[in-house]
Amino acid sequence: MKRKRGLTAEDKAVWAAVARTIRPLPGREMPEAPPAITITPPPRAVEPPPPPPKPRLPPPEINVGAQPSGLDAKRWRDLRRGTTRPERKLDLHGMTAARAHQAVENFLRMCHADGTRVVCIVTGKGSSTEGGVLKRELPHWLNAPHLRPLILGAAHPHKANAGAVHLLLRRVK
Repeated sequence: MKRKRGLTAEDKAVWAAVARTIRPLPGREMPEAPPAITITPPPRAVEPPPPPPKPRLPPPEINVGAQPSGLDAKRWRDLRRGTTRPERKLDLHGMTAARAHQAVENFLRMCHADGTRVVCIVTGKGSSTEGGVLKRELPHWLNAPHLRPLILGAAHPHKANAGAVHLLLRRVK
C-alpha cells in the first residue's frame, strides 16, 4: 500500500486561506470549542545511573619460587622439588634476548593449546654475578598480560639448578 504524501507548504497555505472564509450555515451556530486541556505527565522518578562495571582483575603476578594462591601444597612441593617431570623443555642457550622472548611466547602458547601442564625453560645461569640476561628477563616475560593467564606457578626445580624454571600451566578451558 502506498504511503500518503504529506501536504506541501503551498497546499497548507491554500487550506489556511480557505478555512478563514468558512461561515456557519444560517440557523446553526458553531459549537464552542472545549477549553484546551493540558495533560502534564507525572514526574519521573530519577533513577540513579547504573554503577560502572567492575574492572576484571588481572591474574596474580607470577613470582618464580613463590607458591601461587590457586595451587595445593603437594602439587607445589612436587613442582618446587623437581619431582614433577616436565612434559616439554625449551632451551634458550645461545639465543639473543629478543629471539628468546619470541621463543618463550610461542612455546608457552603452543604448550597451553596442546594441554601440556608442566614445562621446563632453561635459561642458563649466566656469566655475571647477577645472572644472565635471559634469567633476569624471564620473570618479566612470564608476567606479560597475554602470558600471565596461561601460567599457574613457576619454580626452580632444585636450589642448585637456578638456570632452569619449571612452569605449571593452567588447564585449557
